[in-house]
Amino acid sequence: MKLAARLTRFSLLLSSTVLLPWLAGCGGYVSSSRSGSAPLAPTGLAAAAANAQVNLTWNTSSGATGYYVKRSASSGSETQIAAPSTTAYTDNAVSNGTKYYYLVSAVNSAGESANSAEVSATPTAPITPPAVPTGLQATAGNAQVNLTWNASAGATNYHLKRSTTAGSGYTQIGAPTTANFADSGLANGTTYYYVVTAVNTAGESGNSNQASATPINAAVDVTITIDPAKTKPISPYIYGINFYSGNPGVSPLLTFDRAGGNRWTAYNWETNASNAGSDYIYNNDSYLSGSNVPAEAVRSFIAADQGQGLASLVTVQLQGLVSADENGPVSVTSPPDLTRFKTVVDKKGSTFTAMPPTTDANVYMDEFVWALDQKLPGIFGAHPTHPTFLSLDNEPELWNSTHLEVQGHNPITSDDYITKTINLSKALKDQFPNVVIFGPVHYGFQGLYNWQGELSATPGGTNWFPDKYLPALETASTAYGKPLVDVYDFHWYAEVYDASGTRILNLNGTTLTDAQVQLIVQSPRNLSDPTFRDDGNSNPWIFNELGQTPINILGRLQAKINAEFSGMKVAITEYENGGWNHISGTIAEADTLGIFGSQGVFAANFWPPNGTYSYALAGFRAFRGFDGANASFGDTSLQATSSAVQNVMVYASLDSSMPGRVVFVAINRSSAAKVTAINGQVLSGTAHLYQMTAASAQGQNPVQPVAVGTMPVSGSSLTITLPAYSVTTIDVR
Repeated sequence: MKLAARLTRFSLLLSSTVLLPWLAGCGGYVSSSRSGSAPLAPTGLAAAAANAQVNLTWNTSSGATGYYVKRSASSGSETQIAAPSTTAYTDNAVSNGTKYYYLVSAVNSAGESANSAEVSATPTAPITPPAVPTGLQATAGNAQVNLTWNASAGATNYHLKRSTTAGSGYTQIGAPTTANFADSGLANGTTYYYVVTAVNTAGESGNSNQASATPINAAVDVTITIDPAKTKPISPYIYGINFYSGNPGVSPLLTFDRAGGNRWTAYNWETNASNAGSDYIYNNDSYLSGSNVPAEAVRSFIAADQGQGLASLVTVQLQGLVSADENGPVSVTSPPDLTRFKTVVDKKGSTFTAMPPTTDANVYMDEFVWALDQKLPGIFGAHPTHPTFLSLDNEPELWNSTHLEVQGHNPITSDDYITKTINLSKALKDQFPNVVIFGPVHYGFQGLYNWQGELSATPGGTNWFPDKYLPALETASTAYGKPLVDVYDFHWYAEVYDASGTRILNLNGTTLTDAQVQLIVQSPRNLSDPTFRDDGNSNPWIFNELGQTPINILGRLQAKINAEFSGMKVAITEYENGGWNHISGTIAEADTLGIFGSQGVFAANFWPPNGTYSYALAGFRAFRGFDGANASFGDTSLQATSSAVQNVMVYASLDSSMPGRVVFVAINRSSAAKVTAINGQVLSGTAHLYQMTAASAQGQNPVQPVAVGTMPVSGSSLTITLPAYSVTTIDVR
């Protein structure tokens, strides 16, 4: 660009100067031949954000006749937007909420300075006080009043005010961040008057409409009886999920992660090749990891878990064949096509290497586990901080359908499966005596009951698959000198259907009928309730197969373990109950977790469905991080029984790290509020209440408990009104 053009732009007419070309140079432009020098770079550049504008100021540069203002929405890429002659500029061509970056340089007839230091600012609309809240409602309970109102846009919190005189004398009693509050510790028979205001940094709104209520000592609807003499440790591994890192909105306080499912049956640890079977066109591919570093798909999974403070469950291959290549679909015309797979060998025994040859015919399982320990030392030891457990493959009863490419058309027999289990477990425990092994990883009830139809099981008989598996494992373990399989693992997807035949796992809408809600919230009772008869289920086939007796699957299995291989633990490493976008899903998940703790389940992993499922994940938050921080359910379960389990169940715990602390999770699965008395456990201090209801969950992402007040407690009884369809965590300390 000619100098004359630049001078015209800045109205700098120098009649006595010879005009010469500008040459690009570091920091701006300089003249190839001129008298004088370009000014120094401006200092003191400051940017002040305002409503749809940014005000810029800077210090004068000696000798400058003008300035270039430069802007960008990303750092380091500013371009010129103005050329003021003074040391201030107002940029009005900006949008609120966008961060802008600025530089300024100084110019005169000799050239342009280097750029100033970069500054940034984000214009924002002015904050105004929020609108007055509307719709305040007060509902009386026993010695408490529950308050709700409509949220005010822009409010950061609310001031809840109370008086015993209508229209005046209000005193602030709380500052909740959500549009609900439980005012507890009140005098029954006294009428209380309430208003609420909305607050943000700009100020406080006026008072809402007044609402009033008179607490009464209402008749107790449900009595929960705690027996503090009957305790059971709660395993930390029941708060687990499959694929933790792939779950948006998951609680950061979960404890256990699983890498399992059909994809892992044909996983070749030497190359990371795998085949998902019928889940995806029987395709040999690199889906689990594009790396050619042996075991990288598993190593990276465990390492990520350890970084998050999680224990891990990883799959070892038991079926017998794994992918030999990553070359796409495998023929299932006459399976297995042995040119596309390698043979799994349980025990290599010696000369292990973390970089095994990939041209031989075999893949060794003991070498696989050894290699993982080399990469992550101590994960299979006696007391690792975040242990790694081993799962003996996945859903073996279905291999001939889910993994036709390696199993062929014939299912594996229960005898062959038990033999393979014993052999592989010995090979693994030869290397790592303390490793915890899970099996048989049933796909569901039929696998556990009769090995997918192979066995002639009867509802009350000792001819289920566990009645064959457990004694065989006990005999082999006694001969070996230690348990070969430590955890009996099965999957449990609720087999409950509505009147139209839709399985509750497919009820993912935000609006459900009362009948559908009841199916979802009652479904966890099939796990352990010896009185529940699968009511309302339009296709109760498990109930019918068990002679129309309660399913009580955990109770039945535990009785067999106690009789046939005492000491084996129980896990459910895949489960679902439905209600993914409805408060019913929160209730079902919280109830399931409470059952796991009270029944002594060792480990469990929720299986995330397709689509959104924030309401189900909220069930974890009733137990883990319910205060929005680190407060969690205790580590010792107290036996609790309900006088009306179909309506209300309460799970009770003690905290070994804080004597005197008691935490309850109270579930109301009925459509009406229930006055609930919790009796039998000595309580002292203050009960801090956190709650999830359909109303509190509206607009939340993620759905999580909200603080709804406190109440003083003493003695061995606590009475609380539980809202309809709600989960309430009561932290007494």
